[in-house]
Parts: sequence; C-alpha cells; structure tokens
Amino acid sequence: MTRVSTAGLFATSVSAINTAQDRLNTAAQQANTGKLASDLAGYASSDEQITATNTLQSRIQSYLNNNKVLTSKLDLQNQTLQSVADAATSAKTAITQALAAGDGTSLMTQLQGALSDAVTGLNTQFNGQYVYAGSQTSTPPVAVSQLSDLTTPAATANIASVFKNDQLAPVTRIEDNAVVTTGQLASTVGTPLFTALQQVEAFNQGPNGPITGTLTPAQSTFLQGVIASFSTAETSATGAVVQNGAVQQQLTSVTTNLTNQSDTLTQNLGNLTDVDIAKAASDLQLAQFAMQASARVFSALSSSNLLTLLPNTFN
Repeated sequence: MTRVSTAGLFATSVSAINTAQDRLNTAAQQANTGKLASDLAGYASSDEQITATNTLQSRIQSYLNNNKVLTSKLDLQNQTLQSVADAATSAKTAITQALAAGDGTSLMTQLQGALSDAVTGLNTQFNGQYVYAGSQTSTPPVAVSQLSDLTTPAATANIASVFKNDQLAPVTRIEDNAVVTTGQLASTVGTPLFTALQQVEAFNQGPNGPITGTLTPAQSTFLQGVIASFSTAETSATGAVVQNGAVQQQLTSVTTNLTNQSDTLTQNLGNLTDVDIAKAASDLQLAQFAMQASARVFSALSSSNLLTLLPNTFN
C-alpha cells in the first residue's frame, strides 16, 4: 500500500524544482557560452584528451607567434643584405665607368658612398639588437665608417679587425623538428667588399695616387685588375641574399603547416567541448518549461493540503 502525505508531496515537488533548476542552469550556461561545461570536471572521460589537445595547441601557437616575429626579421635581413649586394654592384659600376671615361674624378666619392651603404646595412638593428653581430647584439658589428679606416695598421694587418661580431650565427627552432640558422654575420657578408675597397683606398694613398682626375696608365691598370675583387664581393653578398631567401621559404612552409595543424586541433577541440547550438536552444526551452511546471505544482501544493483532497469524514 502506497502511503500519501502532504510532506511527501512537498518533498517530491521541491526535488523536481531543484532538478529543473539544475537543468535550466546547465542549459543556460551551454546556450550562453557555446561550451558543454565551464571546467574540465564537466567533460568527464574527455578531460585528458582535452588537456592534451590544449597543450599541443599552446605549443603550436607559441611557434606561430615566434615565427611571425622571425618573418619580420628575415624581411628586414633581405632588404639590408640586398643593400650590401647593391653597394658592391655600385662600386664595381663606378670603377668600370671611370675606366670607360678615363676619368676618376668622382670615383673615390662613389666608393665612399658604397662603403657607407654597406656599413648601414650591416649595422642594422631589429627590436634594439644588432642583426649581424652574432651573439654580441648590443655592439655594432662594423666599426668603420670611412675608406681611410680600412687602411689603418690594424685593418691592413687583418681586415677582420674592423668587424666586432662573434662567430655565433643565430639559430632558431621554428617547429618541434626544425632548428635553422636564421641569422648571418657581418664579417662573413662584408669581408669580400671591404677587402676590395681596402685595396682601392691603399692604392689611392700610395705613390700612384690619388685618383682625382684623368686616369694614369698605372691607375687604369690597377682598376682593371681590381674589378674581379668587386665581382667576388657582389657574388658573395648576393649569395647571402639567396641564403636568407631559402630560410624565408622554409619558414613560410613550416608556418603554413603549423597553421593547418592549429586549425585541425581547434576543430577537434570544438568537437569535444562545443555544444550543438540548435540543441542547446531546444534544451534551454525545455528546461524553462520544466521549471515552470514544477513551480506551478509547488504553488498548487502550497495552497492546499492532503486533508482537502480526502472525503470529509467528520460530518
């Protein structure tokens, strides 16, 4: 025999209200956030998979952020390395034009301009650090500014003395399985050009100089012989541009792959954590109906008791 009591009915009604309230809160949270739960505890058996996916996603995003900065640095390196190559080209062109005209009036001024352009390029900074200085990023890697600086006793004895970089070219990990050399050294890029310019400046200061007007036979012979050195400098600097371009292409390819991986992980994570929006809206509406129904039952019980429902046996 089932026992019926006012207290039992109230307890059942309150329990229904609490259940409806929980369903309403869950449905509202899912509809508002688009997520199945607000923390890992709400995802039950999927929590480990979600944690692993988030960890991998964070690592990939870190690479993407770093590679974005590196892309800007490589773009700058491309411009400045090209300026060194252009300086070598302009120096060689100035010499060939002087030979063709038999006049070296402006030659040394043009060569000084080529040196200045090369020094500016090799002393470039990125985010406050010298790009071509190796690990000595707070020190300008090129310590000369005038052609005459190339013929000091120290520079004449060893052209390497004009460069202050070390030999640690920057390397960067651009993904889990790829570490690449992303920087170059001022001494490596600049030595061929500076050596060629040093030869011309030393000749200019010597007994067959200065080169200031109509070229003498000795000056013409010397300039014809030094063109090969500037061709070597031009080729070397252009090679540095090509090397930088190869790293740019590799970085672009890696970044594309990482972006694709990130998009896939985002989709997979969404499958684990995101709600079906249409279903969430439907669940919210049903939860609201259930809450209203439970509230009405409780209201009806509040205005009555079991005695009113039983036959009056006391008359």
